Amino acid sequence: MVDLEKKLRSPFKIGNKVYPNPIWLASGTCGFGEDITDFIDLKKLGGIVVKGTTLKPREGNPTPRVVETPAGMLNSIGIQNPGVWGVIKEKIPFLKKYKVPIIVNISGICTADSCSAMSDFEELAKIIADNVEVDGIEINVSCPNVTGKNLANNMLWLEKVVAVVKKNSKAPVITKLSPNTADITGMAKAVENGGTDAISLINALLGMKIDIKTQQPVLGNKMGGLSGPAIRPVAIRMVYQVRQVTKLPIIGIGGIICKEDIFEFFCAGADAVQLGTMNFVDINQINSFF
Repeated sequence: MVDLEKKLRSPFKIGNKVYPNPIWLASGTCGFGEDITDFIDLKKLGGIVVKGTTLKPREGNPTPRVVETPAGMLNSIGIQNPGVWGVIKEKIPFLKKYKVPIIVNISGICTADSCSAMSDFEELAKIIADNVEVDGIEINVSCPNVTGKNLANNMLWLEKVVAVVKKNSKAPVITKLSPNTADITGMAKAVENGGTDAISLINALLGMKIDIKTQQPVLGNKMGGLSGPAIRPVAIRMVYQVRQVTKLPIIGIGGIICKEDIFEFFCAGADAVQLGTMNFVDINQINSFF
């Protein structure tokens, strides 16, 4: 039996990098840290995964971009961010003051007309490696609310993307998998073959809400990513399945609202967790974990 309380406060390792504990904040749920310093002591965190970062600045998807659903919410933010140079020059220096491990979530973009994702990932990894020291790179191959080609289930593509990021990164590489698949273990094997140092899962489930008065989708982008407690059983199941096929470190994500939820991920095979829902529901509770 694993001592779950002890694991909650124990160092966690990916590759040659040791993180102070397995409690991280999930990308897209804490921005770049500026808005949460009044609520969380960032110095105590095992890591903070900053908002999805792209080569060029992005305004994101049309509004409305967030809608509440039973036991969760749908979001279609669309990776709004200042671009990699804005993150390097403006956002990371702010976080460096808190001496919290910084993990940069990187995203390549596909549109309905073109896909530069592979070259985007390569260039992002190179720019970060050459210009700033970070504690990890999380490859976002699974964002459900960016319009365009869905390559998250293409295992050959996944393997190649991971390989090119790994080749150009100085920091440990984590690959964030999509739950919108019938073969999560196949995806895990593909990214392991590509050389990822760890796997994080799951990203949001693709969903939709329709306004029965207008009989139209509520979100400006029509579909978005479902997060919150509603997806936790799916995340637990997928973490468990992936643990059966890999010995790589696994970071569990999805609908965590209390310490017992974290323990459930540990029991399923996760070595660490990323908190997202808790940032919206009871962010002060995070301080009690340390």
